[in-house]
Amino acid sequence: MAHGCDHSLHKTIHHHGWDRDNAPALRVAPGETVEFDTVDASGGQLSPGSTAEDIGRMDFGKVNPVTGPVFIDGAEPGDAVKVTILGLAPSGWGWTANIPGFGLLADQFAEPALHVWSYDTAAMAPAAFGPGGRVPLKPFCGTIGLAPAEAGTHSVVPPRRVGGNMDIRDIGEGTELWLPVEVAGALFSVGDTHAAQGDGEVCGTAIESPMSVALKFELEKGAAPAFPRFRTRGPVTRHLDGAGYDVTTGIGPDLMQAARDAVSQMVELLSTRTGMAAVDAYMLASVAGDLRISEIVDAPNWVVSFYFPRLVLE
Repeated sequence: MAHGCDHSLHKTIHHHGWDRDNAPALRVAPGETVEFDTVDASGGQLSPGSTAEDIGRMDFGKVNPVTGPVFIDGAEPGDAVKVTILGLAPSGWGWTANIPGFGLLADQFAEPALHVWSYDTAAMAPAAFGPGGRVPLKPFCGTIGLAPAEAGTHSVVPPRRVGGNMDIRDIGEGTELWLPVEVAGALFSVGDTHAAQGDGEVCGTAIESPMSVALKFELEKGAAPAFPRFRTRGPVTRHLDGAGYDVTTGIGPDLMQAARDAVSQMVELLSTRTGMAAVDAYMLASVAGDLRISEIVDAPNWVVSFYFPRLVLE
């Protein structure tokens, strides 16, 4: 077993909705470790040989499967589950797509588009983007969380107080994550692993890449945070910082519109500068660029910036 874990869960043991009544696939004691085999965000519907036409044939009831759930002995509502990401073993392939109706600029990009990536799992060198550029890799868990207290099955697409599809790039190797427990046993699941993503995941997808994830579980009684929190073990942007950034902004009274404006400006800048199609620039921005709130105090207008690392294209 990789990473020397106490337990393992195969990717076939997964579910498509958070539910406090899901039967546990595994039971662990605090302090134990588990290796999870995950499925890509398409639920196995896309493959290295897929094309953009396959996007329209996808069954969206099967997307974002999560491996689990795991029952953690002693976990009760009000406790915190501390999850340490011990390591990730990437598969070597992934995909990024523009899915009609999904993403920050969905109204501007109505047609499906797909880029299939290949990368060296040993060297983990920057992966080549077809129309141009090389994207530094930083594997992480896009969806990671616990079952909510509310009865019924809940979609895995939006994030929640108990975690879920948070798509936080920095929940990678070495990160410690605290999640609030709402049901007995916590019922932990993980999936939607990514080889790289920009902060914001603006087109709706990252480098969606199946991989195995080794995690350690600990229990902190009565210590549930109001929302998930995490601690990184070191710097989080070194893989992008080396050559500086090109930055576009959006300014106005609405943060969402300002974010849209900042990204639209970057898409135009990248496509004009490189000659790549606008949709390719949009997908590249999603896997390599970062949205930041630069100013949110000088009413009535706020500033959102989009940082694109120059080393991707230089």
